[in-house]
Amino acid sequence: MKLLKNKTALITGASRGIGKGIAIEFANQGANIAFTFNASVEAAKELEKELESFGIKAKGYQSNAADFDAAQELAKNVLEEFGSIDILINNAGITKDNLLMRISEEDFDKVIEVNLKSVFNLTKAVIRPMIKNRAGSIINMSSVVGIKGNAGQANYAASKAGILGFTKSIALELGSRNIRCNAIAPGFIETEMTEKLDQNTVNEWRTAIPLKRGGAPKDIADACVFLASDMSSYITGQTLSVDGGMST
Repeated sequence: MKLLKNKTALITGASRGIGKGIAIEFANQGANIAFTFNASVEAAKELEKELESFGIKAKGYQSNAADFDAAQELAKNVLEEFGSIDILINNAGITKDNLLMRISEEDFDKVIEVNLKSVFNLTKAVIRPMIKNRAGSIINMSSVVGIKGNAGQANYAASKAGILGFTKSIALELGSRNIRCNAIAPGFIETEMTEKLDQNTVNEWRTAIPLKRGGAPKDIADACVFLASDMSSYITGQTLSVDGGMST
C-alpha cells in the first residue's frame, strides 16, 4: 500500500542531498512531485526522469524560495499543472558559517532570507488552496543546530530555531482547517556535501553521536513520509528530531 497515493507534494531544494532523498521516497510512496531547484537544470531533468520511473507525475521548477513573488508564482503554476498541493516540504537552505566576530551582515541576512523567510513565503503561497481543500500537511526542515545551537553557526542556528517558532504558530492558526504543520530537525546527515569534508572530522562527529553513525537522506525522507501521510493525522505543531540521539 502506497501511503501518499494521488497526493501532490511540493518540495523546495530537491535537486540533491536531503531534498532529493525526500522526492524519491515520496514518488516511491505514490505522490506526484513538484520540486524546486536553484541552478542545475541538468540535475533537475535527471531527477524528473528518475521520479517518473515510479509511475507518477513529476516536474522541476527553477525558483528562488527566498523571493516572495517567485513563491506565489510557483504555487500558482504548480496548482495549474497538478490540480492541488496536498503536502509542502520547506527544505531549501544554505550555510555561511563563521564566528560571530567575523560574520558579515550580508552573510547573516542571506542565511535568514533563504532558510527562514523562504518558509514564510512558500507557506503563505500554499495555505489558500489547502484551506479550500480543508486538508494539508506542511513540513519544515529545521536542524539539531536550531535546538542546541552551534559555535560558528549563529546565523544558521537562528534561522533554524526561527522555523520551530513559525511551525508551532502555523499549527495553531490552521489546525481548525485540518492543516497540520510540523518540523523535522535532522542531525548529521551524510550527503554529497559531507563527502568533501575531512574524514577524521567526520569520524569524530560519528563517534560523538549516540547511535555512532551519521544518518542517510532516506532517514529524513521516511520521517517526512510519516508526517505527510494519514499515519500522523493527529500530530501537529511538533518537532521530530532525526539525529541519532545528538539532541538528547
